[in-house]
Amino acid sequence: MNTAVIADDHEIVRRGLKSLLESHECRILAEAADGLTAAQTVAKVKPSLLFLDLNMPRLHGLEVLKQVRISSPHTRVIVLSMHNDEPYVIEALRAGAAAYLLKGSESEEIGAALKEVLAGRRYLSAPLSEWAINALATKTADASDPLATLSPREREVLQLAAEGLGNPEIAEKLFISPRTAETHRTNLMRKLGLQTQTDLVRFAIRKGLITA
Repeated sequence: MNTAVIADDHEIVRRGLKSLLESHECRILAEAADGLTAAQTVAKVKPSLLFLDLNMPRLHGLEVLKQVRISSPHTRVIVLSMHNDEPYVIEALRAGAAAYLLKGSESEEIGAALKEVLAGRRYLSAPLSEWAINALATKTADASDPLATLSPREREVLQLAAEGLGNPEIAEKLFISPRTAETHRTNLMRKLGLQTQTDLVRFAIRKGLITA
């Protein structure tokens, strides 16, 4: 039997997905309401599937994708997002998503995506043109994107700092020392050319890491 972890910060969405997946004989191992918990849970239980929202607190879905690709490479990730604009789709596919579904998709389409992904193929929601799968997946990363200069840990610190956490709180969340958290914060601010906490928050909003 296939296994799954569901990661979405809306309980009603998790409940609906759980019911749907169980009807397809998929066993739910865990649920996560934030990105950091999702990444840690997948690394621990290594499910067949991860259903993942992109806009989640504590760690953005794109960062979860990148971590899962390392910690549990056999886990197939199905993104379920409200974003249908090209940058999100490109980044999700590049980060390792096997499928990209739009929230509001019919249960039949989610079932079809599940079947395709388990067969080792990719799937995009109907509004996202079929030809785009290969075209988007093969686009190279934008070398001018300052986020590309950050390490995975720095991106985690960026996410948490943008949500208003101080160094001691970040350290507690990531199981590192406050001094290490401060070092990561200083380095990422330098790399991104940011001076103040306000600059950091504005940058995170522009990049879609948090909402205004």
